[in-house]
Amino acid sequence: MPTITYVQPSGQSDTVTVEDNTSLMRAAVANNVNGIVGECGGQAMCATCHVYVRPEFADALPDISEDEEEMLDCTTAERTDASRLGCQVRVSTELDGIVVDIPEGQV
Repeated sequence: MPTITYVQPSGQSDTVTVEDNTSLMRAAVANNVNGIVGECGGQAMCATCHVYVRPEFADALPDISEDEEEMLDCTTAERTDASRLGCQVRVSTELDGIVVDIPEGQV
């Protein structure tokens, strides 16, 4: 089963183990990771699961959909090249060990 590490703005990190095909957002919410809200439940309609994916995992990510692209323009924290919506990134063995940084704020 893949693992995900969420790094808080303070530097504290939480590592969780998840089933294949679990989204970064669902894994964070299920494991009470601070900083991931997921208000819309994973529909790419709120941007409250915004994360910064570390560069070493960028090539393994799925392409950004039009809906995700639009919502990333609405994030509270600064959008960067590493920005993704956690609800749109599903973790598999290919992304095992992924590390994401959580922005200062989501809402």
